[in-house]
Amino acid sequence: MAQLDDLRKQISLVESDLDEGLLGLTDQQTLETFRIEFLGRKGRIARLFKVLGELDADARAEAGRLLNALKDHANTAFDKCRDKLQIVTLEGRITKEKVDLTLPGVYRSLGHLHLLTQVQQEIESIFLRMGFDVATGPEIESEYYNFEALNIPEDHPAREEWDSFYIDGSHLLRPHTSPVQIRVMEQTDPPVRIICPGRCYRRDTQDATHSPVFHQVELLWVEEGLSLANLKYVIELFVREFFGEGYKMRLSGDFFPFTEPSVQVHMRSRGSSDWLELGGAGMVDPAVLTNVGYDPEKVTGFAFGFGVERMAMLRYGIDDIRTFLINDLRFIEQF
Repeated sequence: MAQLDDLRKQISLVESDLDEGLLGLTDQQTLETFRIEFLGRKGRIARLFKVLGELDADARAEAGRLLNALKDHANTAFDKCRDKLQIVTLEGRITKEKVDLTLPGVYRSLGHLHLLTQVQQEIESIFLRMGFDVATGPEIESEYYNFEALNIPEDHPAREEWDSFYIDGSHLLRPHTSPVQIRVMEQTDPPVRIICPGRCYRRDTQDATHSPVFHQVELLWVEEGLSLANLKYVIELFVREFFGEGYKMRLSGDFFPFTEPSVQVHMRSRGSSDWLELGGAGMVDPAVLTNVGYDPEKVTGFAFGFGVERMAMLRYGIDDIRTFLINDLRFIEQF
């Protein structure tokens, strides 16, 4: 009986310490420490169960009942504290993460397309509505597509290294998007109605009006019965769509190896006496048509090329082409 009385004292001490320990359970860490101390495999309650084997047979049943009652009490108390802490943690998380819909919103600026991209897409949209398709091609081209197929002779200055960026002896960064026209005509029977937008490269010294990298949109229309009058009408229609009413346009004679006759396109706004150059144009040279397998006796065509940067500069009054490349947000955010 002395052994049972001693066990009762130990159970009473453990129960007292357990109840006192419950008061200090304020987070998951202290809860786990409590579980290990009292309910772990080597905890205080588990150690008391080992005493059963040392008791007399008459006292063992009573001791087992007392120990099981202690264990049930500890498990019940632990479960209640765990559930309470989970609720408190969840409520704290909800309070911390909730959104106060009465607070004023915070403005976050969104990015947008660069002005050059906007202008190019608008140009494409205008010609798509006029029935033209958009064609693209590689930026690294062979001399054949860049020059020979376009009737540009070997002694032309554009074929020299000081004017073009050569990759090797026969390939270079395209100085214009005209090679796309040749590639399309080689694979397509007339009629052909395309525009060719893209990036071009020339060995120009960068200044307010020149850049070694620029964007161009060229147009090509090949069909039976086309004339210079058709070319003038298409350009006038485009100028009116892109710049709006009040602009005047004129054509002046020029020379390009791939068009005959060739013209320069100029325009001026209402109230201005200055004519501004838009780009070159002309009727496709019969030699170019022959190079792609077309019969120049049956079909004619015209083409023109405008710089995207120049179009943007004329429309928005930008006087320095370098402005497009410096990533100044004060400029970019205006458009």
